[in-house]
Amino acid sequence: MPAKPIARRIVSVNTALARAVMIKDRKVMTAIHKQPVAGPVAVGPLGLQGDEQADPSVHGGLSKAVYAYPVEHYSFWQTVRAQARVSLWDDALPHGAMGENLTLTGVLESELFIGDLLRFERCSLAVSEPRFPCFKFNQAMGFPQASRLMTQNAWCGAYLAVRVPGTLQAGDAFELVPGPREVGIVELFRARAARRGD
Repeated sequence: MPAKPIARRIVSVNTALARAVMIKDRKVMTAIHKQPVAGPVAVGPLGLQGDEQADPSVHGGLSKAVYAYPVEHYSFWQTVRAQARVSLWDDALPHGAMGENLTLTGVLESELFIGDLLRFERCSLAVSEPRFPCFKFNQAMGFPQASRLMTQNAWCGAYLAVRVPGTLQAGDAFELVPGPREVGIVELFRARAARRGD
């Protein structure tokens, strides 16, 4: 009996404008607090319409136009936030909470390699590199160990470059088209994290 095909789709499309927040008594600009968007969202070479990146030195640009994160990790983050007493056990973590533009289901970091293509009906995105968490991620999660937990698990999500502009919306299915399959997202993330001393 043939294996059932994996259902890969967008759970949520999320955007945010940059705004000032207080982190450790310092005002910083961030667009990590993404919110779900209803309906189709235009996707161009530099990302989603209505989305901003506060620090272009680490986010955005042609190779990091869109950030995707697996919804499969959300239950873990909901649990550790409750353990850290920054939320209640039954408080659902809203999509976009990881700072991602696309909350995806059906694909994990361990299945992604640099150059793989996520082919949607009206848009194509190429896997370009892993995301590295910073102090802004700790603030968004509400506890200071969040970045360390992301690093330990290599649950980093992936940045995507726009190969074919178009539109995306929640519910859109996609096909994972393998690229050269030489460097995996997890492999690259762990190697860079080790160099950084994370």
